[in-house]
Amino acid sequence: METETITTISKQEFLNIRKQTETICASLKPEDTVIQPVEFVSPPKWHLAHTTWFFEQFVLTKYKSGYKIFHEDFAYYFNSYYNTVGDRVIRSNRGLMTRPTLEKVLEYRNYVNKELSDFIAEGISEEISEVIEIGLQHEQQHQELLIYDIKYIFGHQPAFPELKHKITLSEENSNQEYLQISEGVYEIGYQGENFCFDNELGRHKVYLNDFVISNRLVTNGEFMEFMEAGCYSDFNLWLAEGWDFIEGNNITAPMYWHKVNGKWMHYTLQGFVEVNKNLPVGHISFYEATAFAEWKGMRLATEFEWEIASQKFSHGQLWEWTNSAYLPYPNYTKVDGALGEYNGKFMVNQMVLRGASVATAENHSRPTYRNFFHPNLRWLFAGIRLAK
Repeated sequence: METETITTISKQEFLNIRKQTETICASLKPEDTVIQPVEFVSPPKWHLAHTTWFFEQFVLTKYKSGYKIFHEDFAYYFNSYYNTVGDRVIRSNRGLMTRPTLEKVLEYRNYVNKELSDFIAEGISEEISEVIEIGLQHEQQHQELLIYDIKYIFGHQPAFPELKHKITLSEENSNQEYLQISEGVYEIGYQGENFCFDNELGRHKVYLNDFVISNRLVTNGEFMEFMEAGCYSDFNLWLAEGWDFIEGNNITAPMYWHKVNGKWMHYTLQGFVEVNKNLPVGHISFYEATAFAEWKGMRLATEFEWEIASQKFSHGQLWEWTNSAYLPYPNYTKVDGALGEYNGKFMVNQMVLRGASVATAENHSRPTYRNFFHPNLRWLFAGIRLAK
């Protein structure tokens, strides 16, 4: 019996998302795309190639009859962490690859774009469409990571280059209020017919005690008060691991902040400017977020509290650290094969962030979305919302 042909991903949708990655990189010079200043930052050229390899590996080589791979070594160069599909260049060595050139990587993107868009236009099964959907969601995640990485690359150069792709925050102008959430049993997790990641399932009930949560994010001005109060040198406010982290790395301010002639300046993707006290404070580790909350006599919300309360406040400027470890939900199931490595194997030693940021793709902003990072990381667009 023939497989039913169902196309739920359009050729244009595929190409539009692919184009966005290149739009982010449009003002970069070839030299900008190769550098890897630290292990957790990947070169822009690698992002351009890895997101292309994903479609070649999981769609074209598996489903398209007669497909000819672009280059036999690219799977080794541009696999990220998928043990199921073979060996790869270790993460810390991504910045050592001057070859293939940026020109060759862009040729690779064009090749896969044509092959896959033609394949979509022919009509594809629901199974293939679902894999392509995961690939597009994956690419949009990398678009945000790409912005983080470009900012780190530019923000640690003396010239402080600008990125033409605009990413800007808005002032937190709302009067400070604390929203009351009543105790009770609530349902957590994704429910609906649209796409979600496996870590948003399965839907389950939790009991929450009464709590209050801020209607806005902590601002730069409020965080300056924390700094001026000497809180970076008061071990009583810090988790032991956090204290070791800031002491060992001589951290006394958010990432990208510099004191110049008595004023706090910071690097933004639009240049090196004075810190605006009314903007939400960003590039904060989980450790700094918890220390600030401790200083204020408050705490971070759990991810469950955040999900239930999120309908009552505006969010989406910065990812928001929660006080929840990244763990599987009850009845969480991992798919077989390489795609099963996407989320499940990272459920250890990481903290959940909720919301979204100004660098997040629009369809990745939903109350149930579970972002996750190690608690020491600061290059992501992350901020603080207080609870009690």
